[in-house]
Amino acid sequence: MDLQSGYYEDSDTLLLALRQRDPAAFAYLFEQYSDKTYRLAASLLKDEVAAEGVVQDTFLRLIERLDQFEGRANLGTWLYRIAYNLSVDRLRKRKPELELEDEPGDGRLPLPVHLVEWQQWPEKLLSDGEVTRALDEAIAALPEKFRIVFVLREVEGLSTQETAEITNLSLSATKVRLHRARLFLREQLTQSLLAIGAE
Repeated sequence: MDLQSGYYEDSDTLLLALRQRDPAAFAYLFEQYSDKTYRLAASLLKDEVAAEGVVQDTFLRLIERLDQFEGRANLGTWLYRIAYNLSVDRLRKRKPELELEDEPGDGRLPLPVHLVEWQQWPEKLLSDGEVTRALDEAIAALPEKFRIVFVLREVEGLSTQETAEITNLSLSATKVRLHRARLFLREQLTQSLLAIGAE
């Protein structure tokens, strides 16, 4: 079956086909989500090989636990949740003390020191590849607990509610972490832009 035909775009049809072990349905799901789960894992683990392992394990876990999927969440959200949990498991093997859940104070990032109106920067500078590189570096520098909510919400385009469900955070904690991540990135990028502008 042509995977581009749109046949599986209806989630109920896709889920039924997956439960019937339809190879084309699994191929469609892999095509739709393998890159997304890879980006999620890579953003957390900062290791391409480990991220590829998470993608493989995510789809294996999906196959193993498909009968447990009750359909309360979107199938894509469930896949993200599996990939997130597998990534966190790998992170905790590296850093046993890692804390990603809600906690009092929520690991505050320092307040920004440099605030510059970006609209004042020349358009040529803002579209420069150096800025893209600076953004990638700033995202990578975010602590895990802030980076993951930023990647899910801003890079993957999930809703704040979906991000909260995947990370097992309250909605308010998710919003706080997003806000702090954005402040951190703005600070980092402002410093990078000042450095680029001074060259």
